[in-house]
Amino acid sequence: MGHWIVVPIVLPAVMAALIVLAVRHDIVLQRIFSITSTVALVAVTLSLVIFANNNNPEMYALGDWPAPFGIVIVLDRLSAMMIFLTSILGLGVILFASSEWDKRGQHFHALFQFQLMGVNGAFLTGDVFNLFVFFEVLLIASYGLMLHGAGAERLKAGMQYIVINLTGSTLFLVGVGMIYAVTGTLNMADLAIQVPQVAAGDAALLRAGALILLLVFCVKAALVPVHFWLPGTYANAPAPVAALFAIMTKVGAYSILRVYSLGFGENAGDMAWLAQPYILPAAIVTLAIGMIGVLAAKRLNGLIAFSVIGSMGTLLISIALFTPESISAGLYYLLHSTFAGAALFLIGDLVASRRGAVYGDKLETAPVFHQSGLLAVLFFVAAIAMAGMPPLSGFIGKLMILDAARDSDLSVWIWSVILVTSLMCIVGFGRAGSVLFWKSASAEGVIEVEGATWPVLPIIAACGMLCALVALTVFAAPIMDYLQGTAAQLFDTTDYIRAVLGEIPATQPGQ
Repeated sequence: MGHWIVVPIVLPAVMAALIVLAVRHDIVLQRIFSITSTVALVAVTLSLVIFANNNNPEMYALGDWPAPFGIVIVLDRLSAMMIFLTSILGLGVILFASSEWDKRGQHFHALFQFQLMGVNGAFLTGDVFNLFVFFEVLLIASYGLMLHGAGAERLKAGMQYIVINLTGSTLFLVGVGMIYAVTGTLNMADLAIQVPQVAAGDAALLRAGALILLLVFCVKAALVPVHFWLPGTYANAPAPVAALFAIMTKVGAYSILRVYSLGFGENAGDMAWLAQPYILPAAIVTLAIGMIGVLAAKRLNGLIAFSVIGSMGTLLISIALFTPESISAGLYYLLHSTFAGAALFLIGDLVASRRGAVYGDKLETAPVFHQSGLLAVLFFVAAIAMAGMPPLSGFIGKLMILDAARDSDLSVWIWSVILVTSLMCIVGFGRAGSVLFWKSASAEGVIEVEGATWPVLPIIAACGMLCALVALTVFAAPIMDYLQGTAAQLFDTTDYIRAVLGEIPATQPGQ
């Protein structure tokens, strides 16, 4: 693919700069530039998925510096899937935001494009240090997006979000420094070769660095006990920003999967599957806490935020099993949970805006509001998707995860927690739906929101997210074929290492 591999990073970076420098005073032109760029990004990433499906991993060396010394961008089945997911999500978010939300603060579209650049860079980079760099790019953009539109609650949640992530960034550098001190490299393919050769005297330092890095990734993925930043942040963020943040937690899950299957996978000797003993119990607890939060939530956005935590617990249970079957099932659930979470945040904002400032997203009975019938249908579809009820993709994903967990030592716990929390999720969303729609229908009067025009684009964007869930269900078989190939590629690292380094030394275990 040549230079096309780097386009998902360069395109939004150039567009963000162009928006700031040339059209920052014209919101209509900003929308045109941003939407056009995102549509082009969808087309480019789709072509990269098709290429990755039919070819071995391919490396792009920035500045033509050879690995492991230079900065490398690596396209394989996993990274291609993740950037395509990001572009589809981004298109829905930018359509939603372009009707109203982008007017509530400055530079929304530029920050949005920088956010896409950071996320895509994190998925494509083949180097741990540059993973840190792209983390910082996406985080800096997310700080501005989080505070878009101001407000006391948003400012408070935003400051907490900033402090937590700055702390995580500091720990990231510490972990990276420790790994580099022992192995002399941060290139992921080179780590796969160097880690098994580390001297026994340096093993403790390497293990400590890897575990510090794991802690940072767990913060990004909102895994217990470092999940506490997410409910307030997501519940108070602008709706399109919260929907875009649905991919942010997946960056943490992706990083765990990439680093701890490549550098610390089955060929890593004493360091093999280093992350598994820590992630699996924490993921089970994360799922339980998330769904308890769904039951206890007093606001719709808080309920959705806790459901995102629960979905991350389900996803990380599957990843933590580190088998080809569990990884393919987990990747399918990753796709599902991203669209389901984004759809719920968008629909939640549509409901809150129509209920007015008095009721907003409070789970309290209020008079009927405009378009309540349509929004009730959309909420119902999104809710059964998040709860994992048939016939949508959540049910298929959870079923595959349960099947993949049968041989685990914690299979009884995994089955019990997933099934019980699914029931809790159904009850929580059922309670919210009955309060927002059913009980409101019997209340007197109609809520009139002064000056509301109810633009069409937000409805289209929310429906688009739900259509993506339907597509995941209808095309589950071919999607699973791709994901099974992706899992196989993750476990057989030969092609990835060869693509980056050109050859594999004879000392590489398993060769």
